[in-house]
Formats: sequence, structure tokens, C-alpha cells
Amino acid sequence: MDGVEAKLQSASSSGMAAGALMCLMSMSSIQFGAALSAPAIATFGPAGASWLRLAFAAVMLAIAIRPPVLRYSGAQWIAALVLGTTTALMTMCFFAAIERIPLGLTVAIDFLGPLSVATLGFGMSWRLAWPALAGVGVLFLAYDGEGWVGSLSGVLFAAGSAVGWAIYILLTKKVGAAFKGLEGLSMSLLVAAVVATPFGFATAVPHLDAYGLLEMAGLALLVPLLPYALEMTALRRMPTASFGILMSLEPAIGALAGFIILAQPMTILQMMGTALVVTASAGATFSAEKS
Repeated sequence: MDGVEAKLQSASSSGMAAGALMCLMSMSSIQFGAALSAPAIATFGPAGASWLRLAFAAVMLAIAIRPPVLRYSGAQWIAALVLGTTTALMTMCFFAAIERIPLGLTVAIDFLGPLSVATLGFGMSWRLAWPALAGVGVLFLAYDGEGWVGSLSGVLFAAGSAVGWAIYILLTKKVGAAFKGLEGLSMSLLVAAVVATPFGFATAVPHLDAYGLLEMAGLALLVPLLPYALEMTALRRMPTASFGILMSLEPAIGALAGFIILAQPMTILQMMGTALVVTASAGATFSAEKS
């Protein structure tokens, strides 16, 4: 029996390690994909780059999933329409933000959305200290020692993305329950691509060539297709609490991607700000699981 228990523990440890690796790969794909989107944003504009990425992701996933579009009920269509619209607006706001302010700051502000959802669900309690701590971290990130970085418009776009992410989290569970497998994601991406078309078509198409098509197809794989597949697989191998705490590292990975890809250095104060956001996110996840 001892041998069987040892094998089970070894298998569990291996599953956890594989899940943790998948989490890190997912976060790296998202943040480095965002950093690598900078040239596309400069060429096509934030709305144009968002539209192209969503369109490629929607088409690729629809080909793979083949959702039975004509068989869905009115309630399913409404769920897909609301989630898809939220996804489109969130993506365009995020791209508009990283055009104007550093990636690390954008991701930190963006994280305030899901962090608020995780804490406000418990009412007015001591857990509100976590988003407050993250807010202090954002202030540290916004100051480079000489002045405030970026622009007010960039901060507002990042805040809009944070609100979108919070709504996205609340809607995803309902959409997941309304559809089979990945059909809900596929339908919401198709809607998102359509919603983004009026904003991005005119700025993207005049600059589009064969290289641009390949570039945007690759970015669509990096975000959102590859991360979603990795996260779904990781959740089958590890507890939700461990997954949430690991995903709290995303602001730090975003700052690293901004430094490596976009040459966006950070001061000691900004590094402390990133650490505060990561700590707040991990703390909120941990305290929620303990409740």
C-alpha cells in the first residue's frame, strides 16, 4: 500500500508541476503577445489590431469547434452577444492603453477588475484591503521618480479594460454553462470580431499585406487561443486556489515583457508597485479559498 500511495503522490506532484508550467506558459503567451503587438498597433491602430486579432482567433476557433450556429436558443445567443461585446470593448481598450502607457502599468490597472470582483463578492469586509493595496501598487507604478508616466487617456483606457475584465469574469461562467465545450468561447469570439469591425476595419485594411496577415494570425494564436487551452488543461491538473495564486504573477510577467520587448525599464519604486499588485492578487485569491 505504501508503494501505491507513493506512486499516487508522485503522480499528483507531477500533475501539479505540469499545471504550474502551463500557467506560466499561458501568462507568458498573453503578456509577451501583448508586447509583440506593439508594431501591429503602430501600423493598424489599436482598434484595427484588436479587430484583426479577434477576427483571426474567431475564424480559427470556429473551424476547429464548428459551433452549430442555427441550433442555439435565444438565451444562448443573448449570452454570446453580451460576452462578445464585452470582449471586443475590453480588447480595444487594452490595446489603446498599451499604446499610451507602459505595459506593466496597463496590466496592473487591468488586474484591478478581477481583483475587485474577487473581494466585493464578500461585501464590505476586511478583504477590501486587497484592492486598496493593489491601488497603492498602481500609484507606485505610475511614478518613475521624476513624474507621472504615460497619459490620462492611457490610464482611462486601462481602467475601461479593467471594468471589461471584471464583467467578462462574471459572464464567462454563465456562458460556459449555457454551451457545450468551447462553443461558448467560439460564439463570443465571432460576436467580438463583428462588434470590433466598425471600429477597426477602416484603419486596418488599407495597411494590410501578406506579412500583416501572418503577423496577426500568429498574435491570435498567442492571445487568446493558446492561453485559453493551456489554462483549461492546467485547471484539470491542479486546485483552483493554486491556479489563482500562480496567475497573480501576471502583472510581474507583463512588466518583464515590457522591459524585454518594449525596452520599458522600471525603477525600484515601480518594482515595489508590481510586487504590491501581485501580493494583493495572491492574497485575495488565498483568502477567498479559505472562506
